[in-house]
Amino acid sequence: MKSKGKDNNFNKAITVEAREDIIEGRNAVIEALRSDRTIEQILIANGDISGSVNVILGLAKEKNVVVKYVDRRKLDQMSETGAHQGVVAQVTPYKYFEVEDILKYAEDKGENPFIVILDEIEDPHNFGSIIRTAETCGAHGIIIPKRRNVGVTPTVYKTSAGAIEYMKIAKVTNLNSTIDKLKEKGVWVYGADMAGEDFCFEANLSGPVALIIGSEGKGILKLTREKCDALIKIPMVGKISSLNASVAGGILMYEILKQKIKCDKK
Repeated sequence: MKSKGKDNNFNKAITVEAREDIIEGRNAVIEALRSDRTIEQILIANGDISGSVNVILGLAKEKNVVVKYVDRRKLDQMSETGAHQGVVAQVTPYKYFEVEDILKYAEDKGENPFIVILDEIEDPHNFGSIIRTAETCGAHGIIIPKRRNVGVTPTVYKTSAGAIEYMKIAKVTNLNSTIDKLKEKGVWVYGADMAGEDFCFEANLSGPVALIIGSEGKGILKLTREKCDALIKIPMVGKISSLNASVAGGILMYEILKQKIKCDKK
């Protein structure tokens, strides 16, 4: 149980973390240039025009994006990740989607909804990794709560390796009421929990599905856990009894993808 003082420090940390107007790193900036993201300008360290920087310069020219050469120390001061690789893009902050946009996207593709719900994921590296895996597994979108969940920060963007540009993320005020609405739409909600009765490969995950991944320390909150149609677990035989949130999420997302592929082949 955290003390009130620690909670206040946590809220301050999230406020600092919440900057969403810069993208760092060469690959991340390249993906942003290839997408429809609005880029205000790109800052490149003086003298750094080798390798993939030339790709960035070419794409920036095609998109008529302003490029400025600056002292590397300026990029060091702006950097949140500490690994900007001599390139920082200043962008319009990430535009979050609505849950309806995610459902419509699945409908337009003629596919059953595949949604990932994050319950208070605070680590930006975990969030970025989850986004990257969700995109590769064909998830139609990710839902996060507005409070106590990291947003699309530079660290999240860089960790996702640019996958953020192809993933619809919705921020909601009340996660539990959102789950109720999804269930009304025929979406089955599964929670990742080691207390689950069934292993993930025993559950039918091929239809309309939403997967809830809990926070790094507390897991899925009690009220949210009670909203799940079922709790599923990952088989583990080692001495360690838990997995990192992004690793556990990755295993479960690939199980969903596997079942959907098998179902499509029938």
